[in-house]
Amino acid sequence: MNPTETTPSRRIDHIEPFRVMQLLERAKVLESMGKKIIHMEIGEPDFNTPQPIIAAAKKALEAQNQFYTPSTGAPELQQALAAWYQSEYQVAINPARILITPGTSGAFNLLYNVLIEHDEQVLLPDPGYPCQRNFIRLAGGSPINIPVDATTHYHLNAERIANHWQHKTRAALIINPGNPTGTLCAQAQMHAAIDVCHQNQGYLISDEIYHGLHYGATADEKPTTALALDDRAIVVNGFSKRWAMTGWRVGWVIVPEELIDPCRRVMQNIFIAAPTLSQQAAINALTLTDELEAMRLAYDERRKYLLNELPRLGFNVVVEPKGAFYIYANVSAITDNAKQFCHDLLEHAGVAITPGEDFGTFHANQHVRFSYATHLDDIKLGIDRVRHYLNL
Repeated sequence: MNPTETTPSRRIDHIEPFRVMQLLERAKVLESMGKKIIHMEIGEPDFNTPQPIIAAAKKALEAQNQFYTPSTGAPELQQALAAWYQSEYQVAINPARILITPGTSGAFNLLYNVLIEHDEQVLLPDPGYPCQRNFIRLAGGSPINIPVDATTHYHLNAERIANHWQHKTRAALIINPGNPTGTLCAQAQMHAAIDVCHQNQGYLISDEIYHGLHYGATADEKPTTALALDDRAIVVNGFSKRWAMTGWRVGWVIVPEELIDPCRRVMQNIFIAAPTLSQQAAINALTLTDELEAMRLAYDERRKYLLNELPRLGFNVVVEPKGAFYIYANVSAITDNAKQFCHDLLEHAGVAITPGEDFGTFHANQHVRFSYATHLDDIKLGIDRVRHYLNL
């Protein structure tokens, strides 16, 4: 190699692309050529941010409230979130434990840098949110992908955590409701998983970004914060999904007392602070109810439509998704190559969905993910296009 050449660190060699974003980029190219693309690939709400949230941001801007907050977050937002947890889940939390981050991606990057030594492990579900693997690798750790299936509703359970826990394992992650599957983790299953983590002197990390987006859940299925089951659980959440605030980039992580100061020191160096205007707007977001329920009901209408139509086209939905805005479907009856199918569907039918390989390796080539975070009229058009593409 020429001594003047520069190369990225070897660590970057292990960072996989976020393929759904590559699909989105290709879809945008096709749109620039005048083609109408039906977007069922991206997990971004199609709703505008509710007006009361925008009004709160305008008010903060007019008041010239643009300066840094403390690194751990605006105290008034921490207090508002503590009050929200009391109201939403009947859980009392010290506001100092609620650390405000630039989105949940910022929360996870913070967490793994604080928790993980070189080569230490975090247990993840496969299929699962793909960026988790890369967050852990960037922190110098090792993601351990554990196959999950219909028998556990596509979530880690106590048995699988116990069977894969090793001396270098630091934590296990449960995403509830799930991404990419939209399935719910029953409270009993969550509680048992927490117990196994405790027995191994590790942490249970609960990704609750899709909380509030659940449909037809039984009492045991209805998501509750892991903190209602265990005060030492680590909980990550944010405003992107339920409140339709993706671009505002504000999330939070709730940590045990002993992690507050280590997290603060990392935040001071890598974030300074989450966006001030977004934090001010988020305080107002926590007061909304009607706007959130209207969005939830719209998602449920879309979900029911897809659950009725997809099986007619040959897609097999093994476990009913009752949360988030995703459906993870088996395509074995249609194709033996889900990745190529998604590519062809985009190019020839103008419908964007995500191949299973984005979410792991376990039976990935037999699955695709549909996102119904798009208008029902577009979803109906997309289904018509898929039906025509399949000659049905």
